[in-house]
Amino acid sequence: MIYRFFAELGAYWLFLRQVFRRPERFAEYRKAFWRDVDALGVKTLPLVAIISLFMGAVVTIQTALNLDDPLIPRYYIAIAVRESILLEFAPTIVSLILAGIVGSNISGSIGNMRITEQIDALEVMGINPAGFLVLPKIVANVLFSPILLIFSMAGGLVGGYLAGWWLGLLSPGEYLLGLRLEFQPFYIAYSVFKMTVFAFFIASVPSFFGYRVKGGPLEVGHASTQAVIATILAIILFNYILTNLILQ
Repeated sequence: MIYRFFAELGAYWLFLRQVFRRPERFAEYRKAFWRDVDALGVKTLPLVAIISLFMGAVVTIQTALNLDDPLIPRYYIAIAVRESILLEFAPTIVSLILAGIVGSNISGSIGNMRITEQIDALEVMGINPAGFLVLPKIVANVLFSPILLIFSMAGGLVGGYLAGWWLGLLSPGEYLLGLRLEFQPFYIAYSVFKMTVFAFFIASVPSFFGYRVKGGPLEVGHASTQAVIATILAIILFNYILTNLILQ
């Protein structure tokens, strides 16, 4: 089991080395980059916004229930919601959701290209298939991830505001006061960095599993499942590592 893990890890790093080789045709890479920005980034914005909106509302309700004490100012609810959304929910929970949606899409599309011999055709044409298929996805996902993060943060805070207002948990003035009180801009930079690392895994790990598919459609589906599991584990592991290294 341990031997297989390190063998897979070594194969993954060799795959990345092939991906980051110097591109042969920059114009084709640029076209692929913009296609991936639309497919992996722009089309996921509505889903991220809706999930974050309800996520912020749920966090506000649960926080208000746990801080139901007349001696605790109501604006502390907003402080707790802000810290939860900025530090953990927006970068990590959204990345875990995208790992399932985007990751399975990437692994399935590249896996289908492998079993239909389209990747072999690229090799015959003298094109590095790993770089041509994967590098634009990684760059698009990494560069677009801060935009997704901003939408997620904004959606979560707006959802908390609406839940607190509609349910009478705290007034709009108390909520806005809590959002501004003792705010640390460093948390934004930390979340952006963490989301960027997660975005790299969301693009590269499923690509690795899809690129190595052998067999038919059944194996493509199995590879997609493995890719999502591996990506989620990588996100959870590096979430712990980055939190331990940066916030302590």
